[in-house]
Amino acid sequence: MTENLHRYLLIVLFQLIVVIHCEGMGTLRVTKEGVRLEGVSEFLLPLYVKEIQSRRDSPLVLQSDRNVTINARNDQGQLTGQLTVGSETVEAQCQRFEVRSADGERVLFSADEEEISIGTEKLRVTGTEGVVFSHSVETSHVRAEPFQDLKLESPTRTLTLEAPRGVEINAGVGDFTASCRKDLLLQSSEGEILIDAHSIRLGNIPVGSAVDPLEGAPAGTTYKKQTVYELCSCANGKLYLSPAEKGSTCQTTSNFCLWS
Repeated sequence: MTENLHRYLLIVLFQLIVVIHCEGMGTLRVTKEGVRLEGVSEFLLPLYVKEIQSRRDSPLVLQSDRNVTINARNDQGQLTGQLTVGSETVEAQCQRFEVRSADGERVLFSADEEEISIGTEKLRVTGTEGVVFSHSVETSHVRAEPFQDLKLESPTRTLTLEAPRGVEINAGVGDFTASCRKDLLLQSSEGEILIDAHSIRLGNIPVGSAVDPLEGAPAGTTYKKQTVYELCSCANGKLYLSPAEKGSTCQTTSNFCLWS
């Protein structure tokens, strides 16, 4: 009787093993297309598969109480790429990170150790403080939104615009304003500086007078109330106004250059 019972149990166990190997176990089913999982499945050890797909009418959800990490390795088992989704950050570790368009033909964003490239036609920054760059910026075109002002500002340092073949600043329907706390320098090493406008105005230019700065007395020339002035220049390039007469009065009022 005991031998028959053992033989019966062995037969049942063999049948169960055959069923498990042929069809699967519980929510795990073996089909012609591969292994199919029904419902929520939990894996306590690493899972090695070639491809994971969801049902056509359902999304694929990977869930963990901590981080979700996807690793890619080469033939020697070395880590070549890693994507980690954490509770606070999403990290990607790879030689080159790319974001492509829906058709996969255009690279919209790429980053590696050398540079970050943005392949979209327009880069839009919606923050109220704009964009802050710690170092230099290389671009062929900087443009504001329609009907909005474009402002390039360096609150505590120098703002420098450089180009090997020229810098063009164009305000099609508005004003162009350049302001600074100290000196505004326009310099051309080989060419010329051209100011071309319907009218050119220089404001807050001091008015020179024929006064001896050592004695504080008139140098022998007095002028009536003036409405027309002559523009004079000192040797250091500073400009000042001198009362206009029949001849030039710049030499008479040149004492201005000594104390200006």
